[in-house]
Amino acid sequence: MIGQTISHYEILTRLGEGGMGIVYKARDLRLGRNVALKFLRPDALRNEQRRARFLREARAAASLDHPNICTVHGIEEVDEQIFLAMALVEGMSLEQRLRTGPLEPAEAVRTATQVALGLRAAHEHGIVHRDIKSSNIMLTRNSEAKIMDFGLARVIEGPDAATTTAGIGTPAYMSPEQIRNESVDQRTDLWSWGVVFYEMLAGRLPFSGENIGAVVYSIVHEDPEPLDQVVPDLPPGLAVIANRALAKRPEDRYPDGATLLADLRTPERVCREAPAADTGPAKRQPSIAVLRFADISPSHDQGYFCEGLAEEIVNDLAHLEGLRVASRTSVLALEDEPEDIGAIGRRLAVETVLEGSVRKSGERLRITAQLIDVTTGFHLWSEQYDRRLEDVLVIQEEIARRIVDALKVKLSNREEKSLEKPGMRDIQAYDLYLRGRQIFYRTKRANLDLALQLFTEATQKDPTFAPALAGMADCHSYRFMYFGGNESDLRRALEASARALELSPDRAEAHAARGLAVSLDKRYDEAERELEEATRLNPGLYEALYAFGQVRLVQGRFQEAAELYERLLRNYPLDHQAPAMLGMVFRELGRPDEAHAAHVRSLENVERHLQLIPDDARATYVGAQELVELGRNEEALAWGRRAQTMAPDDASITYGLACLYSRLGKSDESFHCLEAAIRAGFAYREWAEKDPDLDAIRDDPRYRAIFER
Repeated sequence: MIGQTISHYEILTRLGEGGMGIVYKARDLRLGRNVALKFLRPDALRNEQRRARFLREARAAASLDHPNICTVHGIEEVDEQIFLAMALVEGMSLEQRLRTGPLEPAEAVRTATQVALGLRAAHEHGIVHRDIKSSNIMLTRNSEAKIMDFGLARVIEGPDAATTTAGIGTPAYMSPEQIRNESVDQRTDLWSWGVVFYEMLAGRLPFSGENIGAVVYSIVHEDPEPLDQVVPDLPPGLAVIANRALAKRPEDRYPDGATLLADLRTPERVCREAPAADTGPAKRQPSIAVLRFADISPSHDQGYFCEGLAEEIVNDLAHLEGLRVASRTSVLALEDEPEDIGAIGRRLAVETVLEGSVRKSGERLRITAQLIDVTTGFHLWSEQYDRRLEDVLVIQEEIARRIVDALKVKLSNREEKSLEKPGMRDIQAYDLYLRGRQIFYRTKRANLDLALQLFTEATQKDPTFAPALAGMADCHSYRFMYFGGNESDLRRALEASARALELSPDRAEAHAARGLAVSLDKRYDEAERELEEATRLNPGLYEALYAFGQVRLVQGRFQEAAELYERLLRNYPLDHQAPAMLGMVFRELGRPDEAHAAHVRSLENVERHLQLIPDDARATYVGAQELVELGRNEEALAWGRRAQTMAPDDASITYGLACLYSRLGKSDESFHCLEAAIRAGFAYREWAEKDPDLDAIRDDPRYRAIFER
């Protein structure tokens, strides 16, 4: 176009290019002055409704007249081309200036004040810029700041109204509400102003990452490093101003440019008036759900492998104190309900989701994985691994480490070591182990027996494979507790757990298996040591925390049991069993208000869980117990009977019904269920003797007769 004349403008040279169009220097032949012309890309305004709105808003922006706003002279359409005629600003952009380093605080405040003055004027005219960034701020040769590109702004009905169309902006400068595609108002511009202010002082952006997904995750979920820690000898008050401008919630930011300008003019006063601990909102703990990987193998027969891969990654991540991981059960419950990532995040109360696929063909393995921010849908990280089957553990470690990096989780030396994977001696043993774990969690007698068979075959393939030995120990422990009380099961649980621990002393699951086994052998001091070590190695291991809580209850050490269940609930806020146990413990400790709150939470979590898995008998039984606690006895009976119908042969459910009837004063029904539970294999005598739910029937001769027998 250089050399052409469009309307009454002669195109002289090209100045630059942006997302919406190309800017040229031109000569206004009517007025004899140089101007800048911004030609909009044809594809940006193909929609007629969008085109008409843009023309209306650009004309409104042209009405702005302020020394810190680049004047829009007009907008024209010539030969199906639309262009803006703007004042030509000689100088450099703030972005170009910052390439040489940060501004001195006094210079930064002066420039930020001029930008705030321009924004205040625009907002008073009901115009929101929506794309404030350092490249859209020009510094003239007289060091005067001018905001560019107001021709692409959005008109709102008034200075306090909001526009419902978002999305325009540059990711590193966008506000959280822009990223979420929510309504925006003048406070969005003040957020972007805060990003620029931070950038001027620090010489770098407050939110960054290796890709767009990582940047927007940081904006929505993380706080920047405090300015007063980044900039030595920062004048008082400036960090407080930046914090307020960058508040995640619009209502916590400056409400308008006038309020911001008042603070900029007297930052020392801001510092004096700010609370002593005002360093911005507390940083939230990152959270993640690991979905089962999709099976795209030619024969589609690798479902167990996909589930096992996800579970092993969960186990790796659950070791980390700086990361909250959704429980395996909650995630699996969503498998039959395809939902978008945002819905999954809301239902599981997590900020990120890991999903992927597995293609297994012979000895080759292709695994893809991607970490997604549920708020924005952006990929924070993605990778594809083409390896041999024997490299699967190494792939698991690499995936876990990439997640840690993407979510900026700081690792201790112990956690760093916990992610290291040993070499694979026999891939078939690993395959059998994954099959066994998938079946083990179903807990019915037939499933336990089949899982035990698979774990046993895995140890025959590789006698040194500690995870399979720990799995064997757990199977025997559960068979002993709920399916017969056979002493041979207890002996084998002790033997397998001891061998697992000998082979893998740094594996939390081995210590947890050992702790459960020795607790069934009434060796509580040893159980305590093993479960403490399991929770030290993996602070988020559900089985270890839950078993440890049970041991403390059996010992009558209720305060320590409460602390364990509270810890478990912090790691798994949607779990329904932990708050139920916590309510029981608080009742024993004489803390009725806390007990009531715990039971309310348990019932809420039960109802949420049953929406996902409506035929879960144990959750239904737990809900029945909570209804009793809350005085809803008729509902409790209906729920209890429904649980019994779902699992008539499950010894633990039948024992739970004995507890329910005891609480309701129905002693005959309670003894009937207690006898049935024992016939079905319930053998955890030590638990039953301490269980406060059976207190109402302990003085009955039938109770003594049962326990003597």
